[in-house]
Amino acid sequence: MARDASRVEAFSDAVIAIVLTLMAVELLQLGPRSERDLTEALAHEWPAYLAYVITFAIVGQVWLTHHNMWRYVVRVDQLLLVFNLLLLLFVAAIPFTADLLADNLRGSVTDQRLTAALYVGSVLGEALFFNLSWWWARRRRLLHPDLDPRLARAVALRFLVGPVLYLVAFAFVFVNPVLSLCLYLLLIGVYLVRGPGDLPSSAR
Repeated sequence: MARDASRVEAFSDAVIAIVLTLMAVELLQLGPRSERDLTEALAHEWPAYLAYVITFAIVGQVWLTHHNMWRYVVRVDQLLLVFNLLLLLFVAAIPFTADLLADNLRGSVTDQRLTAALYVGSVLGEALFFNLSWWWARRRRLLHPDLDPRLARAVALRFLVGPVLYLVAFAFVFVNPVLSLCLYLLLIGVYLVRGPGDLPSSAR
């Protein structure tokens, strides 16, 4: 029997909040200063700051998308719970891959590409399970019965854009790893533009 979705959303919010906290702890640590003054030491850590800003934007976008999607989910079944847990599995891995990426952004080309692949794997994984969750909720009629089918299809199409854009950004790692990272920020900006299924920009 399908059950109410409120507990799932509350649990997901808690996981994402913990991920953001762990990410800040992992990425915003100042390394050994040795002979450097504070200004030089801070400047030396720019890969960590870049990874933090981009990763915070990605996880923040995940939370926004999750919040908007689950406004329409009124019931859950076992498989939707599994899809949501797998989505959170990839979200929880993002701080680890972001930390690796920050540590190796000035390393060898091989290390840069490997860590970039792990990073895109985590963000691509969560995007794929967003798509699966929405597809399953539509298929099993777990969404609000008054939801316009045209809106449901528009949301599905928008979700499909995510994996494609992430793969495009990853392709640029073979040109320039920093450029590839900056493209993620651009892609997040695309998602911040109000689209199908998002909350209205002002109260009605």
